Amino acid sequence: MVAHRMIDVNGIRLHIAEEGEGPLVVLLHGFPESWHSWHRQFGPLVAAGFRVVAPDQRGYGSSDHPEDVDAYSILHLVGDVVGLIGALGEEKAYVVGHDWGAPVAWHTALFRPDLVLGVAGLSVPPPFRGSRPPLAAMEERFGGRFYWNHFAEPGVADAEFGRDPRTALRKFFYAASGDAPGAGSGRQPLVEPGRGWLDAMRDPEVLPSWFTEDDLDALTESFSGGFTGALNWYRNLDRNWELTAPWHGAVVSRPALYVYGDRDIVPAFPGTPELIARLPELMPELRRPPLKLAGCGHWTQQERPDEVNAALVDFLKELARGV
Repeated sequence: MVAHRMIDVNGIRLHIAEEGEGPLVVLLHGFPESWHSWHRQFGPLVAAGFRVVAPDQRGYGSSDHPEDVDAYSILHLVGDVVGLIGALGEEKAYVVGHDWGAPVAWHTALFRPDLVLGVAGLSVPPPFRGSRPPLAAMEERFGGRFYWNHFAEPGVADAEFGRDPRTALRKFFYAASGDAPGAGSGRQPLVEPGRGWLDAMRDPEVLPSWFTEDDLDALTESFSGGFTGALNWYRNLDRNWELTAPWHGAVVSRPALYVYGDRDIVPAFPGTPELIARLPELMPELRRPPLKLAGCGHWTQQERPDEVNAALVDFLKELARGV
C-alpha cells in the first residue's frame, strides 16, 4: 500500500509517496505532473525488492511552492534529491526521472555520483551542456516561438493553464501522447504569435486508454495551487546553463539507462536525435543501447508501463546484483 507523508528537505517541505523495503529508488516526475505519474511503477518495483519513493517536486502538488523564481535552479532541484536521500535514512539511491525529472536525475548523478547507485532517464537524454544559453539559442532559432520561451514569460502560461486546469491538462496530455494525430512527425513545439500554447491543441472527446478520468482528476487536483511553481523551472533554463559551467564537457559516470518513445516530441528537439545516436559512445556506463518504444509519445511510463517497468526492473536488479 502506497503511503503518503510530508518530509523536511533542503529548507522546504516535500510531499512523498512511498512503499516497499530494500534499496531506495527515487522517482522524479516532470511537467505538468506529480508523484501520481509513477503510480503504475510502484507495484512492480516493490515486488522486485525495492523501496520506492516518489515526491511531488518543489513547485508541484502538496509540496512547497517557493515564491522566488531563483529558488527553482538545477542546484536547488538536485539539492532536494540529495536531501531526500538523507532524510529517508539512506546513504545511496537509484534515481529515475521523466521529462523535467530526467535532467534532475541526470544532474544528481553528475553532481553527486557518490550518492547514486544508478540513474535512468525517460524521454529526456543525459545532459551535455551546449555552447549557448538554451532560451537565448531557441529565441534566435525560432524567433521566440519555441514553447520554452513562451513558458519563460512571467505570468503568461500561468494564466493560460490556470483558466481551466482540467481542460488544459487534458489537451496537453493528449497532444503530447503517441495517440495524437501527427505524433512523431518531428514538428517542433512552436507557439504562434497572438495565440496561446493550448489554442492549437485538440480537446479529445475520449481519453487514451492509459490516461483515465481518475488520472485526470488526480492531476487536476495537484495543480489546485496553480502552475507558477512548475513553470519557474523553465524560467531558470539560462541560469542553469550559467550554474553548470564547472561541469562543461563532463559525462555522467554512473550506470545508466535511457528510454524514449518513437512518437515523443522531445527526442526530436534540435540536435537531440544526433545526441541519442551518439549516447553509446558518449556514455561510458550506458548499460544498453537507448530503448526506443514503438508508438509511444512523451508520457513514457504512463503510455507504456509494462515495457518501462520491465526495463527498470532488469536494470535495477542487474545493478543490485553487482553485475
